[in-house]
Amino acid sequence: MGKWRRRISYYLLLLAGVMLVFAVAYHFGMIVYEGAESRSFLRSLQMVVETFTTTGYGADAGWESPQMLVLVMLMDVTGVALIFIALPVLVVPLFEAAISVSVPTEVETDMLDHVIICGYTPRVETLIAELESWGVDHVIVEPGRDRAAELYETGHTVIHEDPESVSGFERARIGSATAVVTDTSDERDVSIVLTAKEAAEAVRVVSVVDEPDRATYHRLAGADEVLSPRQLLGEGLATKVTAAVTTDLGDAVDLGADFETAELPIHRGSELIGRTLAESSVREQVGVNVIGAWFHGDFETPPSPDTELKRGTILLIAGRESQIEALKERTVSDVRRFDRGETVVVGYGEVGTSVVDSLSDAGVPCTIIDRVDDPDVDIVGEATEPAVLREAGIESANTVILALPDDTTTQFVTLVARDLNPTIEIVARAEGSETMAKLYRAGAEYVLSLATVSGRMLASTILENEDVVSLDTQVQVIRTSAPRLAGHTIGGAQVRTRTGCTVLGVERNGDVITDIQPDLRILAGDTLIIAGTDEDTNRFTELLSVE
Repeated sequence: MGKWRRRISYYLLLLAGVMLVFAVAYHFGMIVYEGAESRSFLRSLQMVVETFTTTGYGADAGWESPQMLVLVMLMDVTGVALIFIALPVLVVPLFEAAISVSVPTEVETDMLDHVIICGYTPRVETLIAELESWGVDHVIVEPGRDRAAELYETGHTVIHEDPESVSGFERARIGSATAVVTDTSDERDVSIVLTAKEAAEAVRVVSVVDEPDRATYHRLAGADEVLSPRQLLGEGLATKVTAAVTTDLGDAVDLGADFETAELPIHRGSELIGRTLAESSVREQVGVNVIGAWFHGDFETPPSPDTELKRGTILLIAGRESQIEALKERTVSDVRRFDRGETVVVGYGEVGTSVVDSLSDAGVPCTIIDRVDDPDVDIVGEATEPAVLREAGIESANTVILALPDDTTTQFVTLVARDLNPTIEIVARAEGSETMAKLYRAGAEYVLSLATVSGRMLASTILENEDVVSLDTQVQVIRTSAPRLAGHTIGGAQVRTRTGCTVLGVERNGDVITDIQPDLRILAGDTLIIAGTDEDTNRFTELLSVE
């Protein structure tokens, strides 16, 4: 309230000074020009007050001298002007402050093992969704009053404090926090990391960098983990071309030395195109478990057996390396070869560079388009121009990867590429998840959102008990007991139908059974390893894990 007290004080001093000056002038005028020698100064002051407050009693009305008439008119105008000045400067702000939301400046004392978040971005939205699904408390430290009020009104746990001050972290209970996440700007994040470590040396601090070469300075400042999501996004886009990306399930859910998860896109010419998942018989013929699938931008887990597999469908599977390789042979056309020009990469920034590096590691040559000249760029020009895409060989290419930083431009290039080559596979980057639907509508087969990848990366870093199968889905692998299933077979228990989860393995007497057949009987004391979304695994726990 110090600012408001100063404003009110200045205004009252101005008002008193102006009224006093007018009272002296009025008193002098009444004596000199109106002949009121016996008039008291207090009565002249009263007249000024009545005029300024627009009371208008008019006891002195009927002035005959032009000097007094001009003075009275000047008083009238000045009084009204001061009233209008008071409205926007004092009255309206005070009224707004009275009815505005009061944002807390300190978290509740009983908050423990929470995550402190500095900066609210689209990727933080994904992180918060993950934290909430795991029941992990969080608090956003926001220095801007309006932004803090906006977040508070939308239901977020937020305090109005400066994350670059030790007192701000202390009010966020950093001493009892499990981690600090900072995602503002590369320079400011360094300051926040230094402050967090000053406030609590032992707290785990995770920072996000937009420029990978600045990660060193974040580590020097004390950050325990520094994440560069754009590099991972590029790798993710490239894997949709090179056929498979595997993710180690980790020691917590060790299914065997060569048991993996993978994403397999169904490419043009695959024998699976046109069949339903049931007709493909991948489980019976190859032995892998289909955990989920992308169908033109929509992720389903578990996928319906009656859903038709089309070009661009991406299967999320789990199995042994040999089984995954066998299925890969069925998802990729026999004649699919990676000659120069068959894969076009549009955009050679951080994401595009990561895409090209990943393709190079996989032995996939590509043609690079960028608006900025670079020794590695093959075609310099605007990708929105059909002539530039034609020069890059888009009309005969199998795949184009759009690694552009602007979603609007990406949508336009998608339409141009689809018009020039109706059969080309389009893999696109999106900044925010809200534009993904537009890109699919424009003709992209697969879209990966930077915000989603970043949020999932943050979640998997902070939630050390989570094993993320894919950074663009919310599928996870957990180990759990299921006493209610003891004595039932996998098929008879109808785990997928009842919970949506896929049983990947059964741990029994120290061994892990990964060849899950419908007639496999679950025994008392077995531990099941399941995959599913947060909601599905929670449903499994509620229905089957509690006696």
